[in-house]
Amino acid sequence: MRVLSIAKRLIKQLRGDKRSIALMFVAPVFVMYLLSAILSSATTTPNLDVVSAPNAYVNKLQSMANVSRVSSEEIALKDLNNKSIDAYIVFNGNKPKITLEGADPSITSLVMNTLNKLSTNSALQNSEINFLHGSKDMGAFDSMAPILMGFFIFFFVFLIAGVAFLRERISGTLDRILATPLKRWEIVLGYFLGFGSFVAIQTIILQVFSVYGLNVPMVGSFWAVLVINLVLASGSLALGTLLSAFARNEFQLFQFIPIVIVPQIMFSGIFDLRNSPAWAKILSKIFPMTYGAEALRDVMLRGKSLIDVKYDLIMLIGYALLFLVLNTIALKKYRRA
Repeated sequence: MRVLSIAKRLIKQLRGDKRSIALMFVAPVFVMYLLSAILSSATTTPNLDVVSAPNAYVNKLQSMANVSRVSSEEIALKDLNNKSIDAYIVFNGNKPKITLEGADPSITSLVMNTLNKLSTNSALQNSEINFLHGSKDMGAFDSMAPILMGFFIFFFVFLIAGVAFLRERISGTLDRILATPLKRWEIVLGYFLGFGSFVAIQTIILQVFSVYGLNVPMVGSFWAVLVINLVLASGSLALGTLLSAFARNEFQLFQFIPIVIVPQIMFSGIFDLRNSPAWAKILSKIFPMTYGAEALRDVMLRGKSLIDVKYDLIMLIGYALLFLVLNTIALKKYRRA
């Protein structure tokens, strides 16, 4: 009977928490639906530019790939740099020269398998194969490492900042600070800088371990990657403290993870979204990790500079500022000043 009384009390307690009940049933369905939509639309057709090739070769290739004819190798190289194609082909006599983008081993494998269907293995081996980025030895982890590094920084910063700020509220520390003449934006900025010092150390440790401990490829500048990671962590810090304002305990804070955090990794580039539904592509633009992952891959795998990824950086800074502003507004529920 005592066991049943405990069970009844917990059931009654959960029934009174409508948000927990809703997320408990809705969140798993939401995540599974996202996975289904993304994985069922996996890329099976590569995008190729053909500068010069026999007509019979091109006609056969068009049945297996999205092929565009271009007038010069300079145009094809520009398309490859813009990531609008996966490879381009130029024939020198009877010998094809294949240049692959190379930063994603799964796409590289898709291109090579497609071209292999056009020729015998010996013919493909005699082709001149070049990589704009990466190499034939690049593995799946090497390609995903920049995304995973950014995601783990984002996730752990969100978790630690959210829990720490929540405890400030539960312990009454925040209430005492709110009773002082400090303005709301000063309080938010103070917490941001205080948590931020530890977040910066955590980010540096994770990046150093990834690059030097795991030998993750680093074509671009270490310092450029660090700037991107710190800006990404700043946004996560601001988001964590923002959402903690709407949670009464750690359990409620953790409920935000499947809705706010899990989709970030799905839409950050681990899965190719080129053939996914339009709504999935639009949804991917909502998440900060999309811009962080793209910037990290561009610098680490493609050797680009901060100037080259300025759009992604601006978006990340914008998210951080937006979350800080919303944090200030959220404090209104605790004090009007």
